[in-house]
Amino acid sequence: MEISGKVALITGASEGIGAATAKEFRRRGAKLSLVARSGGKLAGVGGPEAVVTAGDLCDHQVRERTVAATLERFGRIDILVNNAGAGMYAPAWRAPMDAVRAIFDLNVLAAVSMTQLAVAPMRRQGGGIIVNVSSIAGLVPLPWFTLYSGTKFALRAIGDGLRTELRPFQIRVVTVCPGYVRTQFQQNVLAGRPPEGLHRARLWTIDADQCARAIARGVEKEQRTVVTPAVGRLLMLAWRLFPGFVDRRLEKIYRTLDIAEER
Repeated sequence: MEISGKVALITGASEGIGAATAKEFRRRGAKLSLVARSGGKLAGVGGPEAVVTAGDLCDHQVRERTVAATLERFGRIDILVNNAGAGMYAPAWRAPMDAVRAIFDLNVLAAVSMTQLAVAPMRRQGGGIIVNVSSIAGLVPLPWFTLYSGTKFALRAIGDGLRTELRPFQIRVVTVCPGYVRTQFQQNVLAGRPPEGLHRARLWTIDADQCARAIARGVEKEQRTVVTPAVGRLLMLAWRLFPGFVDRRLEKIYRTLDIAEER
């Protein structure tokens, strides 16, 4: 799909991957509708022409208001980027259940709801693209990120099913699986703390602008899955072929990261 002239609705667009994607799409000529809790940041990201909706995406009224405002201004939605999400580093066996519910509510249920709201206008206009921002943690379960991995596996599986469901309506689904992205993500986790030294894993590390460019290319090429950096595919292949070996390596990393205290 050519991005220029298309209407792109991006969730979690105030910073990080969402803000970088908004800027990249804007550079490529897209019309933007942005939603996040920080309305002040959104105004700076999207420019004067963007539709800006401030609010918590876990609130269904905010989701409805976002879609309605987009349609009122532009009359269509060509690209939906389900980017909003949060992390959790607490071990699954003792993570606080209110935080568990919150991470699934934002990372999975809000994305499903936004998709349902966007599909109706996409069907009327004859097509569109839904982009779900998953993670390499949605390809290989990471033990320091177990519940986050669970949400991203779920989002990837939902996207794979949606791809078949929506094909008759010319609606494509792109799943994006970034590695470690240098953003403020680690400072905004719902529970636990980021592993010391994880930022030194340069092999899997990209910045938000690199991720945004990969998302834009994925939309233009209508790719099924975008893995960035590409080396992440090697980890996925190794996990599929040699799961026991990869599990042992991940366990070793987990223990050296010193995040499983009180285990």
